[in-house]
Amino acid sequence: MVDYFRLTRLVFTSKILFIHTAKGNCYAPDIQATRSAACNHSYKHYSLRTEKTYWYWIRYFIRFHRLRHPRDMAEAEVAQLLTWLATHKNVAAATQNQALNALVFLYKHVLQQPLQHIDGIARAKKPRKLPVVLFHEEAISVIAQLPPPHRLIASLMYGAGLRVSEACRLRIKDVDFNLHRLVIRSSKGGKDRTTLLPQTLFTELEELIAQRTHQHASQSGMPAPVTLLYALARKYPNAGCALAWQWLFPSESLCQDDDGRWVRHHLHISAVQKAVKKSIAAAGIHKAASCHSFRHTFATQLLRQGTDIRTVQELLGHTDLNTTKIYTHVLGQDFAGVRSPLG
Repeated sequence: MVDYFRLTRLVFTSKILFIHTAKGNCYAPDIQATRSAACNHSYKHYSLRTEKTYWYWIRYFIRFHRLRHPRDMAEAEVAQLLTWLATHKNVAAATQNQALNALVFLYKHVLQQPLQHIDGIARAKKPRKLPVVLFHEEAISVIAQLPPPHRLIASLMYGAGLRVSEACRLRIKDVDFNLHRLVIRSSKGGKDRTTLLPQTLFTELEELIAQRTHQHASQSGMPAPVTLLYALARKYPNAGCALAWQWLFPSESLCQDDDGRWVRHHLHISAVQKAVKKSIAAAGIHKAASCHSFRHTFATQLLRQGTDIRTVQELLGHTDLNTTKIYTHVLGQDFAGVRSPLG
């Protein structure tokens, strides 16, 4: 999977950022723009998913305008694409904003031609949606259907309010049994936070860590290092092989990182998502639930118990309190005692 990501980045950077040549439709790679794009992504510490998304929309923009070079286009062409996405493709507001952010990045950080105010965009409407929340019994029934290690991952998502990516990326050093907490590193927006460590999961986590310790000690020679963020591999050359940095939920096979080294990545997020989808169906739950529903259910359960909303905000890692307040609408408070005419 990582090999595919590296190939995608190389193909996109070499093929979509091109310059016109004297032979009409023949194009040559714009090496300067390619290097600028790669450096800016690395400098800003964008996640690999963000990089993939930005490259997708930049390529989409160029193809939409029949392979014209972005330098030959400006605000009018950007507005044309964004309007077309809203009126013809009926994309969600978040998708339209994603495309806009990618193009703003392209013009500001790669081509060094920042876009000015863009007028005349037909904006996609953002409907008010409530998160899909499970009852406690429903969440437990879904978790019970899951095989290991997905069962423990789902238990952490529900018991600690983790995103699926945060649960998959847990390392041994992030589990603190003494303080009953989990440390979440480089989460959404690159932020760190701490959250609850359910005491009911202590035994299972201790057994898992003991298993990882035994596997690490039994490896002959130099074990394959785990993937590390940014420059940590250079700053701490032996960290990737140290026990504390090992994944709680590692992948079975090795992969190559951006430097061509064979490393071990964590369990892929899509594997957990597919397993949870199957378990929701097997549990007979007819809601549009997903992995993120465990996080929603964690928040609503805490609010039902009377937990202060500011505490819930910190545990979830929300920057804006308004994001956390959406869960108060889910609770409903029994509609202030109002009853239906039918009783």
